[in-house]
Amino acid sequence: MKATQQLHDLGQSLWLDNITRGMLDDGTIEGYIKNESVTGLTSNPSIFYNAIATGEYDDEIMSASNKGRSKEEIFFKLAITDLRRAADLFGAVHERTDGVDGWVSLEVSPLLAYDTAKTVEAAKSLHFTAERKNLFIKIPGTPEGLPAIEESIYSGVPINVTLLFDVDQYLAAADAYLCGVERRIKEGLNPAVASVASLFISRWDTAVADAVPADLKNGLGLAVGLETYKAYRELMESERVQKAQNAGARMQRLLWASTKTKDPEASDTLYVQGLAAPFTINTMPDATLEAFADHGVVGQPLARDGGDFEAQLAAFAKAGVDKQGLALKLQEDGATSFTTAWNELLARIDTQLAGGEAKK
Repeated sequence: MKATQQLHDLGQSLWLDNITRGMLDDGTIEGYIKNESVTGLTSNPSIFYNAIATGEYDDEIMSASNKGRSKEEIFFKLAITDLRRAADLFGAVHERTDGVDGWVSLEVSPLLAYDTAKTVEAAKSLHFTAERKNLFIKIPGTPEGLPAIEESIYSGVPINVTLLFDVDQYLAAADAYLCGVERRIKEGLNPAVASVASLFISRWDTAVADAVPADLKNGLGLAVGLETYKAYRELMESERVQKAQNAGARMQRLLWASTKTKDPEASDTLYVQGLAAPFTINTMPDATLEAFADHGVVGQPLARDGGDFEAQLAAFAKAGVDKQGLALKLQEDGATSFTTAWNELLARIDTQLAGGEAKK
């Protein structure tokens, strides 16, 4: 049995962190569903930048531009077209799991990051336009994003909370989700609004790669993951969550993001093998998925108490790593990189438009 199937059978969802028109057209994504137990998909501006750069969207970009659409409108038209197709591929999983699994994700414009009202409005609009109930809208779990997350959940929009880096940021995102759910319960609305909380892993190890001794390299991301998993399990068993579930609510699931190994000397399946746990999700790019299917090993699931994460984090603290300060910096840097990627994406559309005009 393939390692991907074993991981699925353990109770973890495997999602693909990629999408292109070509992958939809040639059956690649459908193949991952059938052969590698993939049950969902995530996207971001960088992924669509690379897809648009291939030129396969040029005709649609020109057509949309000729109709007077802005670059942002052009992007969302292309993205929603592809994500609708992907959502349909995962529709059977979504139905079979009663909405627990089978999701795809689309990100709001990061240019709205400091405007709660506009972020909520964009989330509603994108979800409504996509016309797919298994579409998550991604909102960063920054301090500025938390009110938008609560308000979006209250409005009934499924949310993928992105850009979380440590246990404190995770718990803040979970609280925003639960506040939105509790408001729905209070007003007699259906509280079963789905959400995932995406914790970024590999960027921790990249950040400290040159600052820690060799025996600590590539261990910080997993230690942070273990600490967060402990908090996740404790929250799942808390009176607050159980009270909400008794009213029909669902638990926001924990998602492991940024699980591609960045260090060429480390195992290419490091963050998949090290984060196996039921009722969680691991979203990974094609290369990581294929590597795990080929030679991955599924061991024991994560200990519900986080195992020895405290000793591991103490070792990093002794080596001079300020975990709390670094978590804030990683989130701030991540938000900046999202904006950069967004601007590059819009510039890429400009480039494709210029190329199309030159061919006329």
